[in-house]
Amino acid sequence: MPLEEKNPVPLINSVHKKNKTIMIIAGEASGDMHGANLVREMLKINPALNFYGIGGNKLREEGVKLFANASAMAVVGLTEVISKFGTLFRIIRQVKKSLDEMKPELVILIDYPDFNLNFVAPAAKKRNIKIFYYISPQVWAWRKSRINKIKKLVDKMAVILPFEVDTYAAKGFAVDYVGHPLLDMVKLNYSKQESRKKFGLAENKITIGILPGSRLSEVRKLMPELLRAAEILAQKIPDVQFVLPLADTLEEKIITEIISRFTVNVHIISDNTYDVISCADLALVASGTATLETALLGVPMVIVYKISLLSYVIGRLFVHVKNIGLVNIIAGKTIVPELIQGDTSGKRIAEEALAILTNEEKKQEMIKGLEAIRARLGEPGAAIRAAQIACDMI
Repeated sequence: MPLEEKNPVPLINSVHKKNKTIMIIAGEASGDMHGANLVREMLKINPALNFYGIGGNKLREEGVKLFANASAMAVVGLTEVISKFGTLFRIIRQVKKSLDEMKPELVILIDYPDFNLNFVAPAAKKRNIKIFYYISPQVWAWRKSRINKIKKLVDKMAVILPFEVDTYAAKGFAVDYVGHPLLDMVKLNYSKQESRKKFGLAENKITIGILPGSRLSEVRKLMPELLRAAEILAQKIPDVQFVLPLADTLEEKIITEIISRFTVNVHIISDNTYDVISCADLALVASGTATLETALLGVPMVIVYKISLLSYVIGRLFVHVKNIGLVNIIAGKTIVPELIQGDTSGKRIAEEALAILTNEEKKQEMIKGLEAIRARLGEPGAAIRAAQIACDMI
């Protein structure tokens, strides 16, 4: 994946200052998604705004001029960051150059804390450019001391989880709680039966969703074990089918090549992600945003998480939460099984999946727990509220 757009247009010539110019930085697929919704709502308030920065297809579709693609920056864990340091260093130089050339009135940072807090925010602050941080880093989970840096650098912080307000308040920093953006986004176009028919799936078979993540690095680590689990499940369950909603950050041929090494058949489906997930009776999900999306759809799941051993060992020294899955963290207890590092084997994944599929009482209890998640996340309208804050800043 190239660092920059294949045919980049000089930003100075391509963005005409009709009004205000805004830089937006979204270094991951989820940030691209949330950033696109934020940009759309900001343009409803002020159609004359100009946006440029870093993101993916969704931000580009909203008219944001990209000088680097988020897929070039998507990494999980310390060692993965080191392997991409050259790429990240070149992007950092581009960020600083664009701040001098474009002179944006506002910089919007979306999650991706190591890059945003260590490089973008200090560069913007040095140039007296206002900074709006949308979607807080997980300071409540690890490296809580980052709040001091955030307080020093960031002008406004919008958080999406209710308990984050108290976390920041304890450090003397007032933040705005806007609600979770997924409440507006996780919507279905079809019923489960309609979706299965639309996507060419058997309507009466047990359907298992495979969600290996949106970053190629995590897909390469998790997919083989997820497919080994699928092979075991196919032997245990006579009528079973597997479906994989393809993240738009991944190329289908890469996924197809991995699947070809195994005996199981997997239906790969692009677009309509939420309708695809809703087809499933159970999902095997990489830890991250997808776990919350799956929860909001009421689909039981098994969470899997695997990074390099060094990254994991270092991470465990600093992480201060019992659970690693966002669903369980929000619930305040373990309602969904988590398989981490060495436990993320095909055998263990299959065991946990079967324990849910063969125990209707356990399955229904999990669904009830997932329904409670939605109630904890507040009201829809996060992007609208965040957009108003950002527009007020300029």
